[in-house]
Amino acid sequence: MKLFRTMLAGVALAGALMGTAQADTTLIVHYPMPGFFKDVMDTISQKYMAGHPDVKIVFASPSPTYEDGLQQILRQAGTDEMPDITFIGLNRLRVVAERGISVDLKPFVDKDGHMAEQGFSDHILGLAQFGGQQAGLAFATSNPIMYLNADLVRQAGGNPDVPPKTWDEVLALGAKIKALGNGVDGIDFRWQGDDWMFSALLFGAGGDMLSADEKKVAFDGPEGLAAFTLVQRMVKEGGMPVFTKSAGEQAFVAGKVGIEFQTTGALRNTIKNVGDKFEMRTAPIPMLDPAKGQLPTGGNAAVMLTRDPAKQQVAWDFIKFAAGPYGASVVVPGTGYVPNNELAAKSPEYLGDFYAKNPLFKAGLEQMTEMRPWYAFPGSNGVKVTQTIVDNLSRVVEQSATPQEALADASDEVQKLLPRH
Repeated sequence: MKLFRTMLAGVALAGALMGTAQADTTLIVHYPMPGFFKDVMDTISQKYMAGHPDVKIVFASPSPTYEDGLQQILRQAGTDEMPDITFIGLNRLRVVAERGISVDLKPFVDKDGHMAEQGFSDHILGLAQFGGQQAGLAFATSNPIMYLNADLVRQAGGNPDVPPKTWDEVLALGAKIKALGNGVDGIDFRWQGDDWMFSALLFGAGGDMLSADEKKVAFDGPEGLAAFTLVQRMVKEGGMPVFTKSAGEQAFVAGKVGIEFQTTGALRNTIKNVGDKFEMRTAPIPMLDPAKGQLPTGGNAAVMLTRDPAKQQVAWDFIKFAAGPYGASVVVPGTGYVPNNELAAKSPEYLGDFYAKNPLFKAGLEQMTEMRPWYAFPGSNGVKVTQTIVDNLSRVVEQSATPQEALADASDEVQKLLPRH
């Protein structure tokens, strides 16, 4: 009996020691784009730590963009500097998954066994899967929408209560707004930076970036030409100037652009920056082929990097919390991203009443069923590929090349950058 009590005491001591180890668990977390995510990350981490006093979340210095964040993680991979968790742009997840930098979350998903009940549908899980791996959990997801200056729309004879539903209607309204004069432009379309907004036009026409076997460019067909041609029409017919990304955003919030197309992720900042200068509306982005059209999913996913088994379970728990219903209920109102969690979108406990009270956020929500993954190019030249597409779109906007010429050049250059099979 004495031996039995001694064994029990030993088990209790071991349990206490394990609890002490758990109490010292510190997770180093890295994220990009602090302008969008600092307040959101602070709120989520404070809430998590309040419920888990045995865990401490410490943030590494955030990166200004998704690309900068990726390059930082690639440099730190395998060193003591690498954080335990990071947030990677959805179109760059493939890089960390294929290089074995990210930890495959599939065993954690399988062990959990109740992901759907927590709002993680197969569709949502699929946004962060590559090559049989669950590379992460989608954290902030976005799609492109139309922002309208309702005052300029009315001045041009339009009705902001009935926004344009086709690109022809957009271009006609943009021309009327441009004709108002006084330094006003009709359209701003966020084509700079990466291939996301181009893919909104390409996917919206029913096209694909590459062939199914990923050996050949597929955007060089009629869908790609329709996308490039539409960009040219925005300039020639719709009154779109040659803006940098920041200049376009500043012009819209200053009341000098009638129709802007960009991510839902910028919605909260845009609302704040517009203030009471004019009445703003939002609406879904038109599709070149409404029957076949889809939209790219922007945003990022929470990715586990730590190889420490003791930390991995805690890291998984935090990732699931951040990407779960509570995290989504912070991300959506704090940014404009659409819910990456179906429970959050529907439950009154989280966002069920939010959209009725905040109609500007509805446009992105209405497009959720059209969302497909942001395409991740294979191989090591993904950044060069996207820059090639942007550079050739720039030629069309600047009217130094026809859509046919720019598309042909983009196709040839991208084909050369694809992996040799």
